[in-house]
Amino acid sequence: ENPYLQYFLGLTKYTNEWDNFNESKDFQSQIEQYQQRFGYYPESVHIDRIYRTRDNRAFCKERKIRISAPPLGRPPAKPQPEIVKQQREDERFRNAIEGKFGQAKRRFSLGRIMAQLSNTAETTIAITFLVMNLELFWKQFFIFLFGRNYDFSSLKNNLIKPLF
Repeated sequence: ENPYLQYFLGLTKYTNEWDNFNESKDFQSQIEQYQQRFGYYPESVHIDRIYRTRDNRAFCKERKIRISAPPLGRPPAKPQPEIVKQQREDERFRNAIEGKFGQAKRRFSLGRIMAQLSNTAETTIAITFLVMNLELFWKQFFIFLFGRNYDFSSLKNNLIKPLF
C-alpha cells in the first residue's frame, strides 16, 4: 500500500489520505486537491496501472490532462515517433517517482516501520519524507554555497569521526 506522493521540483509531498483498498477511486480527488493547491490542473499525470481506468481517463480528458498511459485498444502496427518519444519521457519521470520510494525504503528505512497505531505509522512516514526533502534542500544549499567543484566526501569524513 503506497501513500500518495506528489513529486514537484525534486521535492516529495506526502499525503496520508490512503487506505489499503483499491486506490484508483481516489485519483480524481487527488487531482482536485492539486487544482485547489496550485490553482490549475497539472499538464500531465504519471500514474501506476491501477489508476488507468476508463473513468480516470475520461476525467483527465475533460480537464485536458495528459495521462501517462498507453491508449486503450490494440496497439498500432507502426507507432508514431512523437508518441513513442513522449512515452519514454513519461517513463523517465515515473522512474524518478519510483526511485523516491526506493530511496525511502533503503536509505531512510521506510520499509521497516514497526508502528502499531496508524497515527504513529503515518507520523513516521511523514517524518521520513520530511527528512528526505531536508536532505535535498541542504545538498542544494551546499552546492550553491561552495560551488559544483567542491568535494563533499572530505566534509562527510570530517563530520563522522569515531568516538574512541
